[in-house]
Amino acid sequence: MKPVTLAGILALLSTTAAHAVEAAGGAMEESSSGGMPQLDFANPLMLAQVIWLLIIFGVFYYILSHIALPRVASVLEERRSRIDGDLEAARAAKAEADAAVAAHQEATAKARQDSHAAITAASQSAQADAAEKAAALNARLNQQIASAEARINTARDAAMGALREVATDTANALVARLTGLRNEPAVAAAVQRELVAQGHPQAGQA
Repeated sequence: MKPVTLAGILALLSTTAAHAVEAAGGAMEESSSGGMPQLDFANPLMLAQVIWLLIIFGVFYYILSHIALPRVASVLEERRSRIDGDLEAARAAKAEADAAVAAHQEATAKARQDSHAAITAASQSAQADAAEKAAALNARLNQQIASAEARINTARDAAMGALREVATDTANALVARLTGLRNEPAVAAAVQRELVAQGHPQAGQA
């Protein structure tokens, strides 16, 4: 589309004015037949108004097409460029945010996995340590129990031996007092049988 210049507009207006004059001549010829008074081009004032209307329209069109509209188009283009830039920046920011969220989720999953592995390892180590300590404690307690049982058995055997001697001496004394006789082997055998009958076979050991 060719740009419209002021000279072109003036030429167009002159051509239009010529056509208006011709139309005015034709209107003068037909004025005798009657017509609309608003379109009476035979009136010079009416013709001048039409010409000035065309001139003003042409000047207004030139101003709009060469001054106002280019400025509006420039503002619209600048706004469109700014909106496109904002949209591009928003897309870039969204992409960075998505990447950051993905990295955060990956780091969280890795940290959760590492913490779970560390907790599992610590639990297994603690269980192994506790089992080792329990085994050592059980071994020590068993040793102490065995030693205590050995001492108890020794003390019991000693007590049972002393009980046999005391019982034998007491029985010999009673038999001698009651009968005047002393039969220590028979008394010792009777005491031994009695202790065995009472559930103390160790008391019979010499």
